[in-house]
Amino acid sequence: MNAVPQGRPLRVGIAGAGAISQYHLAGWREQAGVELAAICDPVADSARARAEAFGIPRSYDGFAAMLAAERLDAVDIITPVGTHAPLARMAADAGVHLCLQKPMCATVAEARALVDYVGERVRFMVHENYRWRPHYVAVRRWLDEGRIGTPTAARMSVRGACVYTGDGSAPFLLQRQPYLKEFRRLLVFEVLIHHLDALRVLLGPLSVEHCSLGRVNAALAGEDVALAVLRGRDGLGVLVDGHIAAPGYGPMPADRLEITGTAATLVFDRDRLWLEGKPETLETFDLQKNYQACFSAAVREFVDGLRTGRGFATDRLDNLQTLELMEACYLAAGVQP
Repeated sequence: MNAVPQGRPLRVGIAGAGAISQYHLAGWREQAGVELAAICDPVADSARARAEAFGIPRSYDGFAAMLAAERLDAVDIITPVGTHAPLARMAADAGVHLCLQKPMCATVAEARALVDYVGERVRFMVHENYRWRPHYVAVRRWLDEGRIGTPTAARMSVRGACVYTGDGSAPFLLQRQPYLKEFRRLLVFEVLIHHLDALRVLLGPLSVEHCSLGRVNAALAGEDVALAVLRGRDGLGVLVDGHIAAPGYGPMPADRLEITGTAATLVFDRDRLWLEGKPETLETFDLQKNYQACFSAAVREFVDGLRTGRGFATDRLDNLQTLELMEACYLAAGVQP
């Protein structure tokens, strides 16, 4: 597919002015040769507030109105998952390239139908950004450099007090995105999908052998505890252990990844990366900066792909594999789409 011409600014529209949009917008503002032309949200005041904060000249209360009024090259869709497919179809019908917030759709079947509908008419990337977190970029570099030899086992642990604090205070994630309380599929669908994508990038293709789900916060419709056993190349075993109702942890999930290889064991824990038994290898990371950095990197990937015509790392077909892995966890736990 042809690249967007280099000689003029890339005109971009933003769909969605919720909590996450501020990180997308900060990433867009860092890109050269981009004009943020408009933003829309059903809550008109939210769209106007984001427009004012980020210097966007026009705001709308509907996606169709924005598409009709603006000559856009691309849209960044940052809306609830149930709206993703309808808005993406509208963008494709208008000949506008699209970046779609993860998860692409609520189910694999819906995602496949969307991919088929869009086809090759426009460029289509999913904003799945964990693989660009600087600490996971460093892990990938260490693996590529052969520092641990061939991986033989891996364990990803995710802990946070996102949906339950144990002290009666309102949990962070439900304050920011209250609709998540009604999600029948929660932890794996909303949080661990990031980690599954990162593990795919680090370790190669994975399949799910077992998954069990639990719930600590009885007010939730979905799970806040999950344990999955996955299998990779040459029998590689991978354990993914998530708990986002863990009192004492911070509101943002904290990751610990351990990959054991034939030559060494790599450990990432919150903000530190090292080889076990070799303290001189320690690298540290600023997680607050890293949080914005991965949003900015995903936006840059989209812009660069549109400008050069090269494929996106999180192209819709690549992301479909992550969505399939996420759904396989639920199927293994006996939860149907």
